[in-house]
Amino acid sequence: MKRLFGILVGAAVFLGLAAPITGASAADKQVRIGYQKYGTLIILKEKGLLEEKLKPLGYSVAWTEFPGGPQLLEALNVGALDFGTTGEAPPIFAQAAGAPLLYVGYEPPSPKGEALLVPKDSPIQTVAQLKGKKVALNKGSNVHYLLVKALEQAGLSVADIEPIYLPPADARAAFERGAVDAWVIWDPFLAAASAVTGARTLVDGTGADGKGLVKNHQFFLAAKPFAAANQPALDAILAGLGEIDVWAAQNVKTVAEQLSPKVGIPVPVLEVAAGRQAYGLRPIDAEVIAEQQRIADVFFALKLIPKKIDITAAAPGNKS
Repeated sequence: MKRLFGILVGAAVFLGLAAPITGASAADKQVRIGYQKYGTLIILKEKGLLEEKLKPLGYSVAWTEFPGGPQLLEALNVGALDFGTTGEAPPIFAQAAGAPLLYVGYEPPSPKGEALLVPKDSPIQTVAQLKGKKVALNKGSNVHYLLVKALEQAGLSVADIEPIYLPPADARAAFERGAVDAWVIWDPFLAAASAVTGARTLVDGTGADGKGLVKNHQFFLAAKPFAAANQPALDAILAGLGEIDVWAAQNVKTVAEQLSPKVGIPVPVLEVAAGRQAYGLRPIDAEVIAEQQRIADVFFALKLIPKKIDITAAAPGNKS
């Protein structure tokens, strides 16, 4: 999914992005893509493959970096983005807020790519011991669901802890100075925190029993108006992602070496993160939609989203 840890989009830049764009139907068309510090989209950006695929179709590409999925989908919701990538939870929160999003692809599970951390010298040894403690997380991000499920597995609920909602950069700072007791975070922030601070993992997506707690899918999402009016461009983006996925899976060290100077994280740390990432672009299917619906229902039951949502409304075939 950023200095060492995250870039917040400046207000002036954001407002500029949010200005109405007629490029999707103009002679000089533009695809506005949101990406995060790590993942397939940033690799695609650095390789320049997408520009090659879209130029013959009359499109240019505008890239904007976000510190997390919730912030990225906020931009999509206000019409500032056409395409982006997030984990499981952000599109659920965004759909509940009325965002006109469409699931267009996903990558296989990467359960080890997110984890609940405590400082290396913390007396906390189990998730159950987080009762009454402060836990930092990016609200509405993929790790929000991991936290819910990890607490549930330990016999607790979110009401038993004090959630501290912070983006990755601020959460890292709070974690290091001891302002929070734990931090639930995703790669490459996870790999970097473990390497730099010696943070211990209480539990990752595989669960305390190793049988699987969360899947941690990565989704590719488009704004419905863009998808409805620009199918050739959307097809080109997905084709580019598919090609990059194949290349990245076979060149993990090269990926780490190429991204290291861009994201400010050492090559060995990025290699660890890359080793936990799953590659292989897949079309949206009934099984992954059903999994997203289960997550959405959990969030609604916990009153984390204001209304019950139907994930199929954001599935392929629902571009209106």
